[in-house]
Amino acid sequence: MKKTLLAALGASMLLGAPAFAADYVIDNKGAHASIHFKVNHLGYSFVVGRFNEFAGEFAFDAKAPEAAKVKVLVDTRSLDSNHAERDKHLKSADFINADKFPEAVFESTKISAAADGKLKVEGNFTLNGVTKPLTIDAVMVGEGSDPWGGYRAGFTGSTQFALKDYGINYDLGPASTHVELQLVIEGIRK
Repeated sequence: MKKTLLAALGASMLLGAPAFAADYVIDNKGAHASIHFKVNHLGYSFVVGRFNEFAGEFAFDAKAPEAAKVKVLVDTRSLDSNHAERDKHLKSADFINADKFPEAVFESTKISAAADGKLKVEGNFTLNGVTKPLTIDAVMVGEGSDPWGGYRAGFTGSTQFALKDYGINYDLGPASTHVELQLVIEGIRK
């Protein structure tokens, strides 16, 4: 699946990106990127987990952050909440239907930069066969040369969405209607 994700990315990413923006590939090989989720469980606790397999690219220039672009492909079958039976249920048609929809995709449509360095990354998010607009609140962590002769840029981000917006109607009670995503993205310049 990882090869499929990377091939799809290579074929479709960042067409039309500005010439002055640097292109980066997300460093998931070195585990310098992560996608975590958190859902309230019945109003008593939280279920937390992550997606172990994903790939992506972004174009970014700190002098023109509004020209940035990002696309991330997530293998929904890689959902991992550290509990095999729960994972099986979360991957089922009751939730993300990973067998039928093995890929979730986020692709930016607009980036807005605030004076304090924060970014609003607006885009389209597809999950469970449903595509809806989604905004990620992001912050640039930093950029610069790495010890191996490369150049890196890193960001954190967070967002939340209603499960029902993506066709997930399994009733876990009124406290469990939304999921939060926490993102750590480090890219290596191509």
